[in-house]
Amino acid sequence: MKKFNRVFLIVMDSVGIGEAPDAEDFNDKGADTLGHIAAHMKGLRMPNMASLGLSNIRKIAGIAKADAPKAYYTKMQEASNGKDTMTGHWEIMGLHIEQPFRTFPDGFPHELIHHLEERTGRKVIGNKPASGTAIIDELGPEHMETGALIVYTSADSVLQIAAHEEIIPIEEQYRICEIARELTLDEKYMVGRVIARPFIGKPGEFERTSNRHDYALKPFGKTVMNELQENDFDVIALGKISDIYDGEGVTEAIRTKDNDDGMTKLVESMKKDFNGISFLNLVDFDAKYGHRRDPQGYGEALEAYDARLPEVLKEVQDDDLLIITADHGNDPVHHGTDHTREFVPLLVYYNGISKGEELPIRQTFADIGATISENFGVDMPEHGESFLKNIQPKGE
Repeated sequence: MKKFNRVFLIVMDSVGIGEAPDAEDFNDKGADTLGHIAAHMKGLRMPNMASLGLSNIRKIAGIAKADAPKAYYTKMQEASNGKDTMTGHWEIMGLHIEQPFRTFPDGFPHELIHHLEERTGRKVIGNKPASGTAIIDELGPEHMETGALIVYTSADSVLQIAAHEEIIPIEEQYRICEIARELTLDEKYMVGRVIARPFIGKPGEFERTSNRHDYALKPFGKTVMNELQENDFDVIALGKISDIYDGEGVTEAIRTKDNDDGMTKLVESMKKDFNGISFLNLVDFDAKYGHRRDPQGYGEALEAYDARLPEVLKEVQDDDLLIITADHGNDPVHHGTDHTREFVPLLVYYNGISKGEELPIRQTFADIGATISENFGVDMPEHGESFLKNIQPKGE
């Protein structure tokens, strides 16, 4: 059986490919991230994803169906009870999440805010869902006058704390977030991440700094990444991957600024000599366009990503495997600002595929983790079924 020395895994954050069978249970009936973006754009121009077989999974306006797709293709259904970033990523690496992370569309409970104020000695202002830049513009002046903490959330399971670096030193900001992380470990809150959001500047000219720091929950069990690390394989985490897994199983963490930088860092990792996986999250699709319900920006970002793909394909060596998928949907024309419960695409490429074929629909994202485990000969996760045997060259 053909096995691979390196696996490159790209998660196109939130790029769903149509409502999942249980979408109605999540108030997401009719959600269709790629389909609705393509309709808005009057056709998406993604010739490289087309050549891999994206429209072979399901027809998408503007994207031609490939007569001889370069990749194996199918879609995956999420098995865990949730539709957030951490649930999707943790499932990809072999876990199954029964209890969903909580979101707070009406702000955080009074009890939690009271304890945070008591433990930090600072008042809290905000406590509502908001855009990070908008709430800083709104409450930044009051924060600078009073030293109060700007606390806000989003459609994700996240508690974010914004503070001016000249009002609250960065070390104190991190200590405050550590307190918030401790408080939100309580099962009744189930907050996925606490994030420090430092900023600088003056009213009307505030600017967030690069000193952001995420405090995530640790995965609830051992992931495929842990198995790889323990068996001396490399696990290169690009973008927010290390934060999502709270560093578990990561041998090298590399920050990225945006999607474009993420693709650059991926290509750089492909030029390295290593044995294991390079795991990239492209967050802009979700954070900049999905949650903000911007189908035009989302479509343009998809096309920009596609334009970078030839650089990636050029660097694929004969013993490399490239997997492209997503972690949930975020339909930018759907109601609200939350993620959407959708199938996600799965494209699996290596050099020498004469004609990619359709794989069976995957019943859990964990099939990716199981495939990676079988490839590297480490202990298989409890969940997931490997598709390594399904992508073998003909005659092997």
